[in-house]
Amino acid sequence: MIRVLVAEDSVTFRLMLVEMMRSDAEIEVVGEASNGQEAIDMTRRLRPDVVTMDIHMPVLNGLDATKQIMIHTPTPIVIVSGSLDPHDVAFSMYALRAGALALLPKPQGPGAGDFDRTVKRFTETIKAMAQVKVVRHWALRQPLAVEGPPAVPVRETRVRVLAITASTGGPTALNRLFSSLHGDLGASILVVQHMVPEFIEGLASWLNLNAALRVKVAEDREPLLPGVAYLAPDNRHLGVSASQTVLLSCDPPIDGFRPSGTFLFASVARVYGPAAAGLILTGMGRDGVEGLRELHKAGGHIMAQDEETSVVFGMPGEAIASGCTHRVLPLAQIPGYLGQLLNNRSQSP
Repeated sequence: MIRVLVAEDSVTFRLMLVEMMRSDAEIEVVGEASNGQEAIDMTRRLRPDVVTMDIHMPVLNGLDATKQIMIHTPTPIVIVSGSLDPHDVAFSMYALRAGALALLPKPQGPGAGDFDRTVKRFTETIKAMAQVKVVRHWALRQPLAVEGPPAVPVRETRVRVLAITASTGGPTALNRLFSSLHGDLGASILVVQHMVPEFIEGLASWLNLNAALRVKVAEDREPLLPGVAYLAPDNRHLGVSASQTVLLSCDPPIDGFRPSGTFLFASVARVYGPAAAGLILTGMGRDGVEGLRELHKAGGHIMAQDEETSVVFGMPGEAIASGCTHRVLPLAQIPGYLGQLLNNRSQSP
């Protein structure tokens, strides 16, 4: 049984979340907290496998409660957010940075047409997050004493586009990556980040707060500019056209994903060949691996985040096992390595 603590100040929403999780025979709700301080105390006392955390609560909000739990009683936390207000989205993103693993929207209720699918996605996320091994977040905040990145191998073709795929833990990894890269990169960046619907605009805004490069949600047929990171929008595959502009597609999901990392990697492989690079970051599953095979065959340069710094090593691990990766790097070394690869210069640590 997966033991879950529900932290939510609204009695109505709390009861609905409890009933949703009780519909799955593998989940047991062991506690209900009505504010952030209760969530901290009950996590310490009950030691649940997962905590679902509302953002806006009395006494102590969900962001501060997440910080305290990750300091004192590290536990997988799933943020359940009910607002798309930019301030609330930013709060949710900061909770991910503080150590929360995933973000889910508050369900609309049994009257919604897709309620059964919502329940299934919710319970599947809870069960997946229960398997993640978390660490004390204060340790993550310490400066990492790592060696400089390895030298980039000599390449005949300049890299003009970097494709990135990430899932669980990805927003925090992207924030660290983009805040360490210079804005005048010699390449465009395309990103597939598995995200709950309607939060991608908020993610772009949050990433822009600390990034020297520009981060935006991609628009169909817009030109690819160096030093700009384009995020795949909701429910559309992201790729590039033969004329080297953004391509958004409504093609069927690949391995259950739209946007799909495999679609992105295969697309840049076809258009850019050896002038493309691929990076696969922390995440569950194996999305992107088949596309990386095509990029590898086309002569592209492929990197993966290492196991120690990945929140979930599923996607990077599958990429490494495929034999397609040229470099496996800790997150702290990736910006410096990309600096060499994209414009032959070191980046800030």
